[in-house]
Amino acid sequence: MADDARTITQKQWRQAELIWEYHRMHHGVRTCDVAIALGCNDIGVAAHAAELYDAGLFPALVFTGGNSPSTAQVFPRGEAVHFRERALELGVPDPVILVEPEASNTGQNITFSRRVLAANGIVPATVLLVCMPYMERRAFATARKLWPEVGVVCASAPLSLGDYVKEIGDAGLVIDMMVGDLQRVMEYPKLGFAIDQDVPGAVRDAYESLVTSGFDSRLIQG
Repeated sequence: MADDARTITQKQWRQAELIWEYHRMHHGVRTCDVAIALGCNDIGVAAHAAELYDAGLFPALVFTGGNSPSTAQVFPRGEAVHFRERALELGVPDPVILVEPEASNTGQNITFSRRVLAANGIVPATVLLVCMPYMERRAFATARKLWPEVGVVCASAPLSLGDYVKEIGDAGLVIDMMVGDLQRVMEYPKLGFAIDQDVPGAVRDAYESLVTSGFDSRLIQG
């Protein structure tokens, strides 16, 4: 696999696949009281949320997200606004959708969405988190920390790493993002942002190897 700037070796690809599978929670998707679709640079999240609505899995849907340095050019009016528009194009009824346009990180996605739901008289017992495939574990750990009283189910497009890279068009960027998310899974519990998640030794080894190989553009510094 290669992108415009880097060639990914077979070993690196296997390491990336290991991390990809770790990030995915492999939850059995089920009916929930609400869905929250987390803003990001992948409009496919909105499309998958629309598919899940069509399947009858929830009656209300929150799109959450403002802008970040990586999404401002792609979604100039904010992630949640663009995601809502895509869902409407795909047939989700407007009254079903709530928009939370301010969040700039995953913790705010959860906290601000909870606030929007409460303002609309919705206090869910179960929440379906819809996000990018490699964001599932971090989203789960964050929600369990900040909203422990709700049952959390994670959902993302059922794609292999290879298929996802084809959609995004940049293998190096996807690996960088996965590595960055894994660092956050490991480090954020120490900061009180998320619950602890067990990280198998093989996954840690893959992470360290990929960081050493230069897949580090999305790491938190300091």
